[in-house]
Amino acid sequence: MSKKVHLISLGCAKNQVNSEQMLFLLENAGYNITEYIEEADAVVVNTCGFIDSAKKEAIDTILESAQYKVEGNLKALVVTGCLTERYREEVLKELPEVDVVCGTGSYEDIVEAVDAALEGQKKGFFKDMNKADLEGGRIIINTPYSAYIKIAEGCDNKCHYCVIPSLRGAFRSRPMESLIEEAKDLAASGVKELMVVAQDITRYGTDLYGERKLHELVKEFCKIEGFEWIRLHYLYPDEIDDILLETIKNEPKVLKYFDIPIQHISDNMLKAMNRRGSGKLVRERIDKIRSLMPDAVMRTSLIVGFPGETEEDYKELYDFLEEYKLERAGVFAFSREEGSVAYDMPDQIDEDVKIQRQNELFKLQTDIMDILSSTYIDKTYKVLCEGYDEEEEMFFGRSYMDSPDIDGIVYFDGDAEEGEFYNVKINDAVGCILYGAVVEEI
Repeated sequence: MSKKVHLISLGCAKNQVNSEQMLFLLENAGYNITEYIEEADAVVVNTCGFIDSAKKEAIDTILESAQYKVEGNLKALVVTGCLTERYREEVLKELPEVDVVCGTGSYEDIVEAVDAALEGQKKGFFKDMNKADLEGGRIIINTPYSAYIKIAEGCDNKCHYCVIPSLRGAFRSRPMESLIEEAKDLAASGVKELMVVAQDITRYGTDLYGERKLHELVKEFCKIEGFEWIRLHYLYPDEIDDILLETIKNEPKVLKYFDIPIQHISDNMLKAMNRRGSGKLVRERIDKIRSLMPDAVMRTSLIVGFPGETEEDYKELYDFLEEYKLERAGVFAFSREEGSVAYDMPDQIDEDVKIQRQNELFKLQTDIMDILSSTYIDKTYKVLCEGYDEEEEMFFGRSYMDSPDIDGIVYFDGDAEEGEFYNVKINDAVGCILYGAVVEEI
């Protein structure tokens, strides 16, 4: 009788792709994949280890999973991902509940890792992350109609607050041919929304081909029958060029959704963070996008409380957000991470100041979203139905303005089926949550 394995995927979309690859390998090796942890002989927790909150979530999940060794059927606990890559020895030492660990260069070793854990071994698998195999099959999790495609791994940006290069290695683009084949397979399996991800997709091709190739890759994706939406994640301001903007503007399948992590607008802070470009460049990029595509939606992430951030720096960021009224913005208090350049920087900001600034920006952004969402009332949007909410007694889904798990949601009345697109006329709005009714099936 084959063993059952349950996988828990934490963190970002890029990590989810690795989880899907591991599930494929495990199933091909004869393991039965179960969505119920109570049934599992082995559990794999694929962790994030980027900031303190992610580390806490990972450790809590590991400890909760370990309880099934006592209360249930569980015999083996394997932990993979960024947390184990970052704390190779500590995970096994400090968390004796864990049997086997795999770093970010060893996802392909997952079958051997689970086998070893079930045999009672305690060990780690840590191959060179820069040589990790980026190809391979996947079992799509969450929904069959939306899927991520990871076009590159690693990062060369070396932002001073970030440890990702030490967890994921150098930036490596995947060959365009293999990406096109994978995209065709996803479309053939029923995927309608293709979400393009990497730490920095705008640099795609610079290492393999000597120049930016994202616009060419996107055009190839647009040719594939079956995709209705193509969503681009993590566009860096200094790498967004005119040819990419023209591609996004002219390709109807590409959503006018710009996920641009700017982090700050003050030149002093951008320099301290080791970010390329300037506040002027960021403003110019946003102005150009909005002039070319008036319906464009902007998503960004902002960091307050970085070492040395003065009241003037913070006020410039506040005034920028108030003036530009970005549709989506995540506001984060600087997390002092071991191994980052910023960890040892002078002029660290007091926690209470960080939280105060974060709360003020969050309040501002909430007010902005309330104002903007009121302008969506009486307009009609194409919505991808994701199911029926028994509590709301309405169907729910997402518009082009909403990426899964991080943005808003649209509740609507009418007849609908999960995984299908509908025209929904909006009649009410609360922040980034919209309410409406189907007016016509697409």
